Amino acid sequence: MNDKTSEKRSDIIAGRNPVNEAVRSGRPIESILIAKGELNGAYKVIVAKAKAKGIPIKETDRKKLDYMCSGAAHQGIVALASVKEYSTVDDIFALAEERGEKPFIIVLDEIEDPHNLGAIIRTAECAGAHGIIIPKRRAVGLSFTVGKSSAGAYEYVPVARVTNIPNTLDELKERGCWIYGADMDGSTYCEGNLTGASALVIGSEGNGLGRLVKEKCDVILSLPMCGRINSLNASVAAGVLMYEFTRQRLNIKAGQNGG
Repeated sequence: MNDKTSEKRSDIIAGRNPVNEAVRSGRPIESILIAKGELNGAYKVIVAKAKAKGIPIKETDRKKLDYMCSGAAHQGIVALASVKEYSTVDDIFALAEERGEKPFIIVLDEIEDPHNLGAIIRTAECAGAHGIIIPKRRAVGLSFTVGKSSAGAYEYVPVARVTNIPNTLDELKERGCWIYGADMDGSTYCEGNLTGASALVIGSEGNGLGRLVKEKCDVILSLPMCGRINSLNASVAAGVLMYEFTRQRLNIKAGQNGG
């Protein structure tokens, strides 16, 4: 890998020993890619260690690995590392407390497109959200593409990764948050009071909110669809809803300050 590529793709770890050491050290890794036909021999030990830590293993074409590594030797194995350490749910609440604000949290239910996650992180930062919660499984993590799509906003927004979203929503309720889910079948988004401690849940690009997740929501919010297409891109819908929360929260603050 040449120097230019290394600077741009610091999330790529190539080669058997580097990948093994990255897994062993506990560095946050999004996934491990192994060339087809190589899931045996020396790789079995790495795969076993990775699976024990919940790291997804994916088989892929060797040519894809060649392209990702700009032709450098990769020995048929590449790890995609996170561009940033993950935060915790406690970190998100601590940030809200530090700002003297009621928590405003974005929860993402299996968002798989890195461009969507990056755009949501960017909007969340601009809208003043205190953090984002994503699942460990069946969802994109803090990859290089996500970091680039967020325009650097991931540096300022805590992103926590949890094992179970429904259980996490129960935890948020216990800590005083009202849970709002985004779905086509719900109340018009601008009619309710969104000024309290809140968690906004956005569903996956293809299936929306999962059944268990939807059942955990206190309120379902919907956006009016006036055209022939009956749904919005996940990051666009998240952006519209986030700014309604922000608008109402700013109005309350302005009223408290005599504005």
